[in-house]
Amino acid sequence: MSETSASRPDRLVVVALVVAVGALAVAIWALLSAPSAGEATSADEASSADETSSGGEDSPEEAGARICGAFDTVRNAVSLQTNADLGADPVAVQAVAANARLATLGGGQYLLTQLSDATPSELSESVRSFANTLQNIGIGQLAGSPANDPAQVQRLDAAQDDAARISELCRQ
Repeated sequence: MSETSASRPDRLVVVALVVAVGALAVAIWALLSAPSAGEATSADEASSADETSSGGEDSPEEAGARICGAFDTVRNAVSLQTNADLGADPVAVQAVAANARLATLGGGQYLLTQLSDATPSELSESVRSFANTLQNIGIGQLAGSPANDPAQVQRLDAAQDDAARISELCRQ
């Protein structure tokens, strides 16, 4: 076996691990950078002062646009990480699966943090359902549920239905 072909799996392992660590770092950053209820940074306080002078929090249109943007980001992240192809090496396959789980769980959590009281109720309900379903899919994946498990299939179908409804609401 040549040195090049022997080192190729080693390179894939390194690339897969770098991608996994990078995705984990981004997810942790996203979770930690979202202010929790009652917390505000100085930029948030300045923004709140501006919002208060204009009548309160986001308008429903602004909140809707923000959640639709967050939905697009999550949908793209889940699709990208689920469909990544680093090859057939078992470590690469596991890295892709780990990133898919991370995108699913993190995406659900991220969407929930982006909802506000100003988000239109129908959109808010659909996003909340989608986010919770994503988290249930992710924890099912972590628990070893195969994609053809009836409960997992039901969750995947529900997520598709919710995503279609959110896409429709965001186009309006």
